[in-house]
Amino acid sequence: MIPLIAAVAVGGAAGTLLRFATGNWISANWPKHFYTGTLAVNIVGCLIIGLLYGLFLIRPDVPVEVRSGLMIGFLGGLTTFSSFSLDTVRLLENGQVLLALGYVALSVFGGLLATWAGLSLTKL
Repeated sequence: MIPLIAAVAVGGAAGTLLRFATGNWISANWPKHFYTGTLAVNIVGCLIIGLLYGLFLIRPDVPVEVRSGLMIGFLGGLTTFSSFSLDTVRLLENGQVLLALGYVALSVFGGLLATWAGLSLTKL
């Protein structure tokens, strides 16, 4: 059990640090578009989880530590629904209702599409 916990912890730390770096880079370069960092990591994370899920279906022999470290740890740390929610509320508080609605729609439907695309790529 210790190796599994360690794999999830290491993956979570790596995903969290990548999300942190992405958000800081976006904020430094495009402060008016602060929300795109969260959007980017969520869409990319959905694509990656679809790919990994498909690959792990094809290769069930991949150790549970690797699967959990990547899908629960890394992607759990990388993608963020709480940050997405806060970004949406901030947009609404700033009176940017249409942008907030577009952000929600693109995040949800883009995430679903990216997950499906990632899974589909494993079937090629």
